[in-house]
Amino acid sequence: MSEPTHSVEVERKYDVEADTVLPDWMRLPRVTAVGAPELRPLDATYFDTADLALARSAIALRRRTGGPDEGWHVKTSAADGRHEWHWPLDAPSDEIVVPDALVQALAPYAAPPFLPLARIRNARTAYALLDASGALVAEVVDDRVTGRAERTGAEDSWREWEVELGPAAPEDVAAFFAAADELVAAAGGRPATSGSKLQRVLSA
Repeated sequence: MSEPTHSVEVERKYDVEADTVLPDWMRLPRVTAVGAPELRPLDATYFDTADLALARSAIALRRRTGGPDEGWHVKTSAADGRHEWHWPLDAPSDEIVVPDALVQALAPYAAPPFLPLARIRNARTAYALLDASGALVAEVVDDRVTGRAERTGAEDSWREWEVELGPAAPEDVAAFFAAADELVAAAGGRPATSGSKLQRVLSA
């Protein structure tokens, strides 16, 4: 398996109702165009040890199919955003096993076996928010999510929006997200009550 790629996500999440209408994202700072909707059916399985060692270290481990970054992901949170390491998908098989490369990467925090923790399926629609030069200011995703906690059988479904900064984001990040908060609130949305989809499923 190849070496992982690393990225930092700076984003804001919002809870919205099933029938909430998307706002005019061009009202956000620097945004002059909104790209065509891109449909991304996503299917993710999250893993942890039996005693939730990864969760105690605020680490999420998942295998996701669908979308431009399908593969294995390890995610952690820090002051500057959510850090994500990405490995490509392994060869298809009847049984999903955490690859050795990820086991080694997670060794300081937990030891296998890593067992299924939750499955989250998401009908995602993504929109690129562009500036006057066509550069990506942010990406907005409209997620319709169904999740199941594999160890308890609890299920939940909901809709949420995410606004994630792109390479051409304004320098004043606080002002950009304040404008996003105001725009979403006017549409009927509100800041997300859970920090992640996994947290929401596990608390259902």
